[in-house]
Amino acid sequence: MKKLCLINLFLFVCVLSFAQVKMPAPSPTQIIKQDFAIGNIELKYSRPSAKGRKVFGELVQYNKLWRTGANAATVITFSDPVEINGKKLDSGSYAIYTIPNLESWEIIFNKGINNAGVSGYKESDDVIRVKAETKNLKNKLETFTIDFDNMRPESCDMNFMWEKTLVTLNISTNIKEKLKSQIEAALQSDKKPYWQAAQFYTEYESNSAKALENVTKALAENPKAYWMWLYKAKIQQEMGDFAGAKESSKKSLELATEEKNDDYIRMNQALLKKLK
Repeated sequence: MKKLCLINLFLFVCVLSFAQVKMPAPSPTQIIKQDFAIGNIELKYSRPSAKGRKVFGELVQYNKLWRTGANAATVITFSDPVEINGKKLDSGSYAIYTIPNLESWEIIFNKGINNAGVSGYKESDDVIRVKAETKNLKNKLETFTIDFDNMRPESCDMNFMWEKTLVTLNISTNIKEKLKSQIEAALQSDKKPYWQAAQFYTEYESNSAKALENVTKALAENPKAYWMWLYKAKIQQEMGDFAGAKESSKKSLELATEEKNDDYIRMNQALLKKLK
């Protein structure tokens, strides 16, 4: 009896040991958090691999709803309202479904974020649908990949890639008015964001006069900021004040040399060559 109990205890310990073994996931999950505009985009999806199989047209059938990955629904979260290929989408979380075809895909943003893949999908939960053409990748991609590329202040690209297929969506947002109201309110406070204001008036409003006014005030508070001196030089160059631009760039070069910043030394040397 005692021997039987010991055998049962041994078997129980073995079962527990095996239960604690973690095997690699066939389609591992990836979570991407991408800063975008003045917010962020977060994506969670599973990444199947081809493993010698033909992907599109067989493993992923044409003209049929696909979970856009493996396992649970692929979910994307936007912190701010965006436009996807020109169609408006509010902030929040969405499941991404796709209907692949040879020449184009239909990409669906759906409310079913808790769905188990395509199970539970309802067309009535669709928020927007967009179409995008397929392109050929130069090299074959073994594992399904989604990434963000071509990052700009108000736009980026979202790429779906697998095998030799690439599909790209454009994501854009309008932050100019929000930024403007924040900048103007902050300029009325005790700690004024002159440097940020200079960048805003240059990059979003093309107002060189206001940009120059603010970068000059920023430099009065931080006179050793060689990056600001170069920024001022470029604004002056844009306004046709080449003598002023030359003096600002020389100051930037002097300070950058003291700080041993090779990038700014090189940029100032290039600008001064143009201003001769």
